[in-house]
Amino acid sequence: MGASRILTLNIGASHVTLAEFKVARGAKPVLLQYGSMPLGVEPDSDADPAAFVIDALRSLTKSLSIRPSTLLMAVSGQTVFPRFIKLPPVQASKLLQMVRYEAEQSVPFPIDEVVWDYQLIGDSDGGEQNAMIVAMKTESASSLTDCVQAIGMEPAVVDVAPLAIANCVQASYGQVEGCTLVIDIGARSTNLVFLEDGRVFYRTISIAGNAITNEIAKAFEIDFRAAENLKRESAFVALGGTYASGDENADKLSKVVRNVVTRLHAEINRSINFYRSQQGGAVPVRVLLAGGSCVIPHLGTFFREKMKVEVEFLNPFDAVTLGGRLDPDAVSSDFPSLCEVVGLAVRSAQDGVARINLMPPALIQRKTLRRSIPFLAAGAICIIAASALIGYSNDGLAAVFSAQKDKAQRARNSHEKARKEIRAELAAADDVLKDIETYNGLVRTRTAFLHRMDAVRSAMLEGSWINSIDTVKEDGVPVRFAIVCRGFADMLRKAEDIDVEAAKKDDRAPRTAPEIFCDRLAALPPFSGQPRITLLKDVDGLDGGRIREFRVEVDFNKDFTDGKEGE
Repeated sequence: MGASRILTLNIGASHVTLAEFKVARGAKPVLLQYGSMPLGVEPDSDADPAAFVIDALRSLTKSLSIRPSTLLMAVSGQTVFPRFIKLPPVQASKLLQMVRYEAEQSVPFPIDEVVWDYQLIGDSDGGEQNAMIVAMKTESASSLTDCVQAIGMEPAVVDVAPLAIANCVQASYGQVEGCTLVIDIGARSTNLVFLEDGRVFYRTISIAGNAITNEIAKAFEIDFRAAENLKRESAFVALGGTYASGDENADKLSKVVRNVVTRLHAEINRSINFYRSQQGGAVPVRVLLAGGSCVIPHLGTFFREKMKVEVEFLNPFDAVTLGGRLDPDAVSSDFPSLCEVVGLAVRSAQDGVARINLMPPALIQRKTLRRSIPFLAAGAICIIAASALIGYSNDGLAAVFSAQKDKAQRARNSHEKARKEIRAELAAADDVLKDIETYNGLVRTRTAFLHRMDAVRSAMLEGSWINSIDTVKEDGVPVRFAIVCRGFADMLRKAEDIDVEAAKKDDRAPRTAPEIFCDRLAALPPFSGQPRITLLKDVDGLDGGRIREFRVEVDFNKDFTDGKEGE
């Protein structure tokens, strides 16, 4: 099969990137040209971005002189709802029905208001099969595909940016040992993509480039655009809790940046813990940085020191070759923001780790109708020919027609009987699934208390113990734990002394022992929100020593029922 020309498009929160490739099945795609255009949308604006996207695409296609061709597009991870589930052993014929049932339960919108797709992940483990469900509001998907059609193009694939990155990594680095974590830092969101043993898992968090810009604007009392320019020209991550360069503004700017990326690192740690506990994954052994905001100086050093792993920039050009008149030096400066378009090109040329397609139903119907037009035309010709024959042999054709009508009626009756039997089987299968879910719910509810108790014990500080623990109910439903803890004052002070040293390194305020305990609880999947300290006092111990007593209330994670967070 010869090479063909394709276009790949990434629609981000602040930029759109368009690239043209030459692809051939089984070979590396050849990048012919590319371009990126800012949308010009204010971060807090409620304006419909569609007009900005159309203007940016028209400018890009004009400046690059790009002709319409097969187009693959990726949308922001912020606009979709990923769910990673385990399916019980079922027959292949029942698999789609089971996945649809899971999608209806886990997607936070009516299933007829979203476009969704799924993919089985990895090999079945003990009979269970891991699956990824990705859903997007149909209205949002149609709005973006309409933008593409407005410039005279039509998408063949609607992918998701984190999964396009996953395909880029697989093509660039192959099947490497251990867990790889991609930190893709964009404008409004950061995608965390885990790849391990042929499996993919991702999460999207809201701390990203705009969060840094907003904090700079507050610290220097300037508007967003001025803060964005200052970030691009002068920002870097301070190395260590205290940094002095002799330039007061530079020190201030670097510490603002470090505070934000420290928050980002905390969210990354939470996601790693979730990936390990709920997805059975391993600790990442390497980190790849991507996205337009990853180029802030010393960001790689920051993550290397914090995570104690190898950190490097994701290089997408191991997966493609450069063609046309592209300058390798110029391209190398842009590669952090080209990972998605490269991942889309790789998907069209070879089998990727992710094959999700969120094409809106209306667009699929239009494509199907266009493919049917030749057959409809042929049918019209046949009708005209039949009409002509009727004029010549009306009686003979009437007899043939009557016989064909009787045959069609018998076939219809047979099909209707089969249809009723299929509906009855599907209804019976639905009843079985409902019974299974009911029984699973009972089992999860019975074990939830034990998981929460184990979580509380794991958060206890050395030298402390649970004096009492009560379950607080609202309207008969358990909603939180009220925990009374006691601990030897001298041992709790040791924990506080250790935290003081850590606080100096992390440039934050030191915590008391109860606050350390609360932070540990907050990081555990069975609980939600920040625990509250409602009592704090000292009492005398039996041997005359001082004992510190504190009472903590911590809310239950309502999605946690069987040791698994509702993701």
